[in-house]
Amino acid sequence: MTTNAYILTLSCPDRLGLVHAVSGFLLEHGGNIEEAAQYNDHATGLFFMRVQFACDQHDHATLKTRLASFAEPHTMRWSLHATAAPMKTVLMVSKEGHCLNDLLFRWKSGLLPIDIRAIVSNHRDFYQLAASYNVPFHHIPVTAATKPQAEAKQLEIIEAEGAELVVLARYMQVLSLDLCQALAGRAINIHHSFLPSFKGAKPYYQAHDRGVKLIGATAHYVTADLDEGPIIEQDVARADHTDTVEDLTARGRDT
Repeated sequence: MTTNAYILTLSCPDRLGLVHAVSGFLLEHGGNIEEAAQYNDHATGLFFMRVQFACDQHDHATLKTRLASFAEPHTMRWSLHATAAPMKTVLMVSKEGHCLNDLLFRWKSGLLPIDIRAIVSNHRDFYQLAASYNVPFHHIPVTAATKPQAEAKQLEIIEAEGAELVVLARYMQVLSLDLCQALAGRAINIHHSFLPSFKGAKPYYQAHDRGVKLIGATAHYVTADLDEGPIIEQDVARADHTDTVEDLTARGRDT
């Protein structure tokens, strides 16, 4: 019985026959497609595809090697994830801990299929919290003068842990272009506003000043443009004229 399941994601310049080529590659290697989705972005001329498939003829390493050869002539960017293997994850945080607490609790409770390898912070506040979950904690102060060195150390930790995912769980520093490029496609940010509204610092203060009736939270990919990366997911909660900034902030923690 097939036990090895994978998720393949890819993008490349659009042309005729790409779905046929991908499905043919999987068939050739004993893959059984269980779910597939694709679309053409006419604005950019790019083709995107996500395929979930089962395969017991080849292991993960062999499939990756053969995918690399297949992808090259198509100029494909791709990733292959074995669903049975929890995604290696590094969390980054500053001084607000509600996202960090929630992620750690859900992970330890078996509710999140990730493997939290390390926590990186520019403050020491959550050292004991990390220790209580037996997660390595790396305190790396960041100043304007030391930012290049600090980010080099952060990237060194991320790569040493083999992180497939980096979550900025209320990490209140703007990443440099170099770090954003190094983490492209595997770093996500949790921003507490319904983007594109109220970017940057103190979003609930901005929302309160405008008298909004909905507040939100957004998970998006990290790019060099602050809070402007492609949006992954959003949620909202109701607000009214009686809510203070503190009320909005408290409600937002559960959004």
